[in-house]
Amino acid sequence: MIELARNPKQIGAAIRRARKKRRWNQTELGARSGLRQETISLIENGNPSTGIRTILAILAALDLEFRMAPRMSGQPTAPDKPI
Repeated sequence: MIELARNPKQIGAAIRRARKKRRWNQTELGARSGLRQETISLIENGNPSTGIRTILAILAALDLEFRMAPRMSGQPTAPDKPI
């Protein structure tokens, strides 16, 4: 399934869903991505200062990839609008 995320909260929510789908806790995802559990928690809660390297490490641990695509017309651009 493809997820759309346009802001830190949506990215965090997508990561949380992917983690829970694998039945991992934050500590396990942290261990698999080389990060602390606290960092996973911050990201899942939409921390806007998370670096791209950190996001990419988490996506790799979840066997996911980052893709960019043109914004779909007619879609809202509000930063806190849920997907």
